[in-house]
Amino acid sequence: MTSRRQPVVEALFFATVFTVTFAKIHWNVGADLSLSDVLTVLFLIAFALGRIERLDGRFARSAAITFAFFVAFLVVYLLGFFNLETATALAQWAKGMFKFTLHFLFLFAAVALVARRGERFYWWALTVFCGGIAFNALYGVLQLGVAQGTGGNLDAILLAPLTGGASQINIYGAIEGANVYRPNALTGDPNHLGIELVIPLLVLLPIYLRLERGHRLRVPLMVTLMFLFLMELATLSRSGMLGLLCGLLVLAVPYRHMLLSARFLLPLAGVGLAILVFVSTRADFFQTVLKSRVDTSGKGTSTHFVVYEFIPQVLSQHPLFGLGLNNFSVYYAFVTGRDNFGPHSFYVALFVETGMVGALLFLGFLGYLFQRLAVGRAIGRALAEAGDGLAARVRPLEWGLTAALVGTMASNFFYLTMSFYYFFVFAMLVIAAPAVFGRRLWTQ
Repeated sequence: MTSRRQPVVEALFFATVFTVTFAKIHWNVGADLSLSDVLTVLFLIAFALGRIERLDGRFARSAAITFAFFVAFLVVYLLGFFNLETATALAQWAKGMFKFTLHFLFLFAAVALVARRGERFYWWALTVFCGGIAFNALYGVLQLGVAQGTGGNLDAILLAPLTGGASQINIYGAIEGANVYRPNALTGDPNHLGIELVIPLLVLLPIYLRLERGHRLRVPLMVTLMFLFLMELATLSRSGMLGLLCGLLVLAVPYRHMLLSARFLLPLAGVGLAILVFVSTRADFFQTVLKSRVDTSGKGTSTHFVVYEFIPQVLSQHPLFGLGLNNFSVYYAFVTGRDNFGPHSFYVALFVETGMVGALLFLGFLGYLFQRLAVGRAIGRALAEAGDGLAARVRPLEWGLTAALVGTMASNFFYLTMSFYYFFVFAMLVIAAPAVFGRRLWTQ
């Protein structure tokens, strides 16, 4: 029996997936509440009511394992509570716990939903997720155009009336009186945008490369990839480019021959030509910008490395469970006097805030994600051996997801987007894929 709430559950699910990177659309109502958080609460309520209405307590094995990880992380974070020492630390911990609980419960419910709904629903989930990031990037184009053309702030025009908050495009610096802008779109930072773009670029690329000649999605995917890559470059994010490079190295294993084909090289040449034409109009300006981004001796670069020195310092005091979830900024303020400063590395945050136990647990979670990817690739091979045409979609998808996970992990050496909501949606796509596509083998 299909629940009457099912269309509502699905609509809220897709709305959440589409908006998970829209960090600027949030409200301060005693706590920082984003649009995707509001949608998640509504989705979880509708999902739970639908299951209760049908007295349905069945869940896919992958969803049950995901929930077990949720409980394990919850225990670690609750034990970390006993290392808190100030009211500020407690407030930061509570904020982190709220976000963690909301996002991991979404991961559990979303895996359960997608695993049950099947292939078509999975492809729509992937499309909506990548479409949300692409929409975010499109806003970045408009944001950059307004800033470059008029010096205005598009956020003040479109977002401020909605959120009541203040935000703007990132101003990297100035050269001869001209501002250097880095689009952050609807994210909080141009580097966040650059790292988030890594996922659709790496997931969609192998799917595009394997599309049959004349397929209706071939040109739209090519144009989308060209646009996303241009935006990746526009962010000037070194961490984003590091992640993209690492992901491409993964894809070079199964698709090295296709990465030398006209299907890949011609669009890449088109992007290169567009950049060359654009840069040639202000060659000296862009040369100065580029030099500043490849210079690793600056203060900003050293900050990314210095934070790693805090790991042994904190572990010597709280080796098992760290300082407490979301508490690096409190510790950093105590040491340096700088308030509300993030660790600029997911791995630093992991060790400092959750200790050795939390780090080992997250390593186990990553191992589970890689195990699901390996199962997905095996399903793709089995489908190919069975002569099922779906293999031409599943195998590129699984390799793309693998490359995206490696790329995101590499990017997070210097940023911490793996704690952001979008990573939970990405994890959902990784975990649910084998359950969805493995059905073909069971029914053959």
